[in-house]
Amino acid sequence: MSPDVDLTVPGPVPHGLRARLLGLDYRLFEMAADRHWPGAEGVLPRLSRSANHGVLWFSTAAAMAAIRTPRARRAAVRGLASLSLASLTINTLGKRSVRRPRPVLDPVPLVRQLKRQPITTSFPSGHAASAAAFAAGVALESPAWGAALAPVAFSVAMSRVYTGAHFPSDVLAGAALGAGAAFAVRGLVPTRAQVGPRARPRAVVPAAAGGDGLVVVANQGSGTAERVRALRDMLPWAEVVECEPDDVGGELAKAAARARILGVCGGDGTVNAAAATALRHGLPLAVLPGGTLNHFAQDLGIEDAYGLARAVRRGQAVRVDVGRFRSGDREGVFLNTLSLGVYPELVREREHWSHRIGGWPAGVLGAWRVLRADRHPLKVELGGATHPLWLLFVGNCVYHRLGLTPGRRLDLADGLLDVRLVHGGRRPALELLAAALAAPLTRSPAHASVRVDRLRLSGVTPGTLLAYDGEVTEVQGELTLEKQPRALIVYRPLHRF
Repeated sequence: MSPDVDLTVPGPVPHGLRARLLGLDYRLFEMAADRHWPGAEGVLPRLSRSANHGVLWFSTAAAMAAIRTPRARRAAVRGLASLSLASLTINTLGKRSVRRPRPVLDPVPLVRQLKRQPITTSFPSGHAASAAAFAAGVALESPAWGAALAPVAFSVAMSRVYTGAHFPSDVLAGAALGAGAAFAVRGLVPTRAQVGPRARPRAVVPAAAGGDGLVVVANQGSGTAERVRALRDMLPWAEVVECEPDDVGGELAKAAARARILGVCGGDGTVNAAAATALRHGLPLAVLPGGTLNHFAQDLGIEDAYGLARAVRRGQAVRVDVGRFRSGDREGVFLNTLSLGVYPELVREREHWSHRIGGWPAGVLGAWRVLRADRHPLKVELGGATHPLWLLFVGNCVYHRLGLTPGRRLDLADGLLDVRLVHGGRRPALELLAAALAAPLTRSPAHASVRVDRLRLSGVTPGTLLAYDGEVTEVQGELTLEKQPRALIVYRPLHRF
């Protein structure tokens, strides 16, 4: 590697204000070199080396992702995206625009100096930019994680002056550039706090400071143990019933008979069963996400035990819409989506193979088998005519795409069913893929959408698979879908941190 600047060639002589600023910068550098920093000699040089090439921040992001909380994962991804943008800017513009030599190390004690001195230009500091970008990016998504990382990021930035690698102005400019990169990423991809669900319409519910009157049914098959322990710590008077998946329905009914607040911890299917029980008994629902996707809890704004406990203690809740379906003597509710056509077949294929080869490989195999058939799995009567369809999707409330993020709901009480369908054609599999690649609100030839509060489908073949909130059943004849506006009361914090 060769240096970006020939340090043997004297640079231009600065004049006026620039000379005074550079002189101040050098005096601050000498003051830092002369000052004794207690305990820093064994820490800051090592910390500075650990941040080389972003290793420290990539390791931190991996540790955050391993915690498996949605907010921590999003914060880690946002931090890395901010770091990447800052590094790209530093390496393509910053270092080559201001070709400033590194500080002379004479004032810096030998014990502080890095074993391998950097040979690139000095302005701005890439380490400071990466530290500020990662910490700021994380903080914009999760203030708690940002507060924990701020001292580390500050120490990395200061270590560059302490070890003699940079002047103070290099560090300040790098930190400013890193923070700017984090805000630029937020402009491209809004944070959850920016696009959080609307906190309306509010509902009057009991406040339970210690969780008294709250009975939580936790589905052990959804990996809820860690979440349940956290909730018990925050709401010690709450009653928690842990059960196997097959026993969830019965335990929910028992819990509803003695609870003031019905709680549930599990995936979307478990939450669906709890919502149906809460509606029958006229109880408010407290949802603690415990599954894989947790669409309803995410769109509601509940991500962890802390958020739920906060809402329960303060008595904060909203009313949300519920979708209801009826076919023959079968009926049920859906909080997220209902679909006919290819998706229920994918679910069936996945469940058939998952216990043999695992969930993710089973999903891939199921998609391949369904698409390979290249046939129309659904025919329905719309407007008096029969139409072949590849997919019929019905969302409980309108789904949006925000920036580069996937579709989600911003209003859980809009009174609408979001109906989308993929028409049949000569190559339905290709049309399905084309529709999937298009944004949800685009109008491709195979894709159509409408928003209504009620939908009736005739001519559906009995036995056709129907999926709702991750559960699968069979259609028995004419299918009726309708909204129950603001029918369910759900706890959620009304104000962000």
